[in-house]
Amino acid sequence: MNRYRKLSMNHSRILLLAALAALGACQPKTAVTTGDTSPPVATVNGSPISRDFYEFYIKGITGKTSAELTPQQRELALDNLIRARLVGAQAVKEGLDKSGDSAALLELSRLNVLQQAVSDRYLKDRKPTEQELRAEYETQIADMPRQEYHARHILVATEPFAEKIVARLDKGEKFDALAKQESMDSSKSNGGDLGWFTPDRMVAEFSGAVMALKAGEYTHKPIQTQYGWHVIQLLDTRELTPPPFDQVRQRLEQVVQNKKFRSYSDELMHNAKIEKLLDKPAAGQAPGAPATAPQPAAAAAPAPAGTPPPAAAPPPAAAPAPKG
Repeated sequence: MNRYRKLSMNHSRILLLAALAALGACQPKTAVTTGDTSPPVATVNGSPISRDFYEFYIKGITGKTSAELTPQQRELALDNLIRARLVGAQAVKEGLDKSGDSAALLELSRLNVLQQAVSDRYLKDRKPTEQELRAEYETQIADMPRQEYHARHILVATEPFAEKIVARLDKGEKFDALAKQESMDSSKSNGGDLGWFTPDRMVAEFSGAVMALKAGEYTHKPIQTQYGWHVIQLLDTRELTPPPFDQVRQRLEQVVQNKKFRSYSDELMHNAKIEKLLDKPAAGQAPGAPATAPQPAAAAAPAPAGTPPPAAAPPPAAAPAPKG
């Protein structure tokens, strides 16, 4: 994928299950839930690891049941759970579960699991109807760009240098040759060619300049973005055909369901008594001063469940980035 395209990040349900299963294994509990009465597959210092919890762990990391694994794989999985239980128990013994980043990550994980559980229950009997999917499809199509652009560019560090590039183009030098010689972007190896893209896949300054050009024209005034100074040439345009409904149906189902759960959580927010104190100074504190010194994050926490994903079509994309 071209480095100019915005990167999108999707959270895998299976990976989430695996992470949460491993996290749960570290807690000094004897079952997946308080109602788990399945027989133990092992005991660790007298504390049982239940069959149901073991199967939950296996399902999370492999998508299979333990019966589908080899004896060696089953044994390895059990050893991993035992090891996690021992290390987790040691962490609790040292009070690490109630201090610092560990406590915060455990709480975020707990909220994540509960949000997902509420989402699953709420949406269970609220499957998207054909009418809802069609309506969402029309909304997505209406928001889609109608044209794609094929362009190339030369990226340099300063405006005076970019102006010299324009002057050389005006004198008849070849765009692709100049890009290979002078551009500081990785696309230089292709003569600055960026391929086909829609305007939403580029930063606003870049896409605005591209849309103002006619095929074959280049920008006689360099375009500045946060990445440097660009001289851009539009090579061609073409109509963008929306994807057929059946091709994006599964994605539409996700979007509709996420919107439903978002509305549900909005209602909870509306009915709750909420007081935001983020920017309210504490007693004796000057207005605008932070309540506490900011602390660096030790690790990324899982995104809350039920967060709506990006729009169905087209997928997110990237902004121009200088080489290196």
